[in-house]
Amino acid sequence: MSLTVEWVDWLDPRAANQRELMTVETTAMYADRQAALDEAGRNAVNAALTVSPEDISHTLLVLDGETVIGHAALRPFGQSLEVKKVFVDSRHRGKGAARRLMNELEAVAREASAHSLVLQTGHAQLPAMALYESLGYTHIEAFGEYANIPFGICYEKTL
Repeated sequence: MSLTVEWVDWLDPRAANQRELMTVETTAMYADRQAALDEAGRNAVNAALTVSPEDISHTLLVLDGETVIGHAALRPFGQSLEVKKVFVDSRHRGKGAARRLMNELEAVAREASAHSLVLQTGHAQLPAMALYESLGYTHIEAFGEYANIPFGICYEKTL
């Protein structure tokens, strides 16, 4: 196994495919929580999780050989960068791809002299939370529109 990374445009079809796989997985994972919200709550969650392509500064794919197995992106957030859409295809987890993605994002953030990396994940994504904590991320108060997500958890890593 040989993991490599490739920087691409947010609209790259391979990146879009990874985000679609993530949406399918997380929609099923949080279906009960979404159903428990009223329409305004669902709209607030959807607005918080929507990403505008023009906001993204970096998009990264991780490949195993020729196969795209994961995705992550960054967007500016004040003096920090926000980590967006970290995903590794379930068929390829356990190979170190998510750690590789996060290490690459941290390198870019340091190069850009960002103060920190911030991110939001959901309470049911325990492996993701374990990864972030193992990399030195700490819990922070919900920031921005994520305060509208009742099942969200936010993290920050000062660089």
